[in-house]
Amino acid sequence: MSEATFAETLAAHGLALLKAKADCLQVNVGSLCNLSCGHCHLEARPGRTEVMDRATMDEVLALARRAPFASVDVTGGAPELNPDIAHLLLGLGPCAPRRIFRTNLLALEGRDDLLGLLADGGWGIGASLPAVNAAQVEGVRGAGVFQRSLEMLRVLNARGYGQGPGQGGRLELHLVSNPGGAFLPPAQGPATRAFRQALGRQGIAFDSLFVFANVPLGRFRSWLERSGNLEAYLGLLRQRFNPEVVCGLMCRSICSVGWDGRVYDCDFNQAAGLPCLTAEGETLHVRDGHGPEQGAAILVGEHCFACTAGSGFT
Repeated sequence: MSEATFAETLAAHGLALLKAKADCLQVNVGSLCNLSCGHCHLEARPGRTEVMDRATMDEVLALARRAPFASVDVTGGAPELNPDIAHLLLGLGPCAPRRIFRTNLLALEGRDDLLGLLADGGWGIGASLPAVNAAQVEGVRGAGVFQRSLEMLRVLNARGYGQGPGQGGRLELHLVSNPGGAFLPPAQGPATRAFRQALGRQGIAFDSLFVFANVPLGRFRSWLERSGNLEAYLGLLRQRFNPEVVCGLMCRSICSVGWDGRVYDCDFNQAAGLPCLTAEGETLHVRDGHGPEQGAAILVGEHCFACTAGSGFT
């Protein structure tokens, strides 16, 4: 007997995954990256040519100015490598009260100009740091990456990031951790305490930590297949399905725009090739001037089990 699909699993629990008000505009500016991380669902790496151009950025800005988003979220790849990233950041800055720029830390090295723009514009930083163990980080990202990541976190602290509102700081620094293999992450509370203790010994402060399961797409899925872990990992995700997190999933409130302007329910659906559709069945594009309609069914697939395992992507 075949395993239940994600849609069937939702139905079995009397659930439906529908779009709420899209109050976060997420912009993926391309798959070009300075790293080739083992857990990357988009297979971002050096040499990728999928990069958002200025014309598409202007279409994104037009949407952001028209729709009242509570937050904007710029991601990649490594968004630092997009040659027009400053144009996008300057345009998006006034469009939402909360602004997050995602980075793998190493792509910020030597980018004082960009760091100044981010700090002056009140952009928060979402920094990916898989672990606080050098071997684990370098197993995913390559030799020497761990210490360079710590140094970049110190640079961000010196710029005022992660110091907390009680210490005069206004710049948020959030860390994101993913497991290094075919297993689920620890609970967020214990993981946060471990990160604070380990990074505190290095003189590094941060505001919060988010721990997420790896999504079986892209480079991570390829590794699961090569290592013979795919079926076991998918089984683990199904086994840990948590119906209580469905109503709070991030995909319900995100309008995610890919590098070419196509609109998705989330960054994972972008990797899976599942764009949002118009009422006429056409692919929704940012130039259409609106995001997914409230109440529309969110496209789902096998990868969605990663977002509903344990504490989920909320």
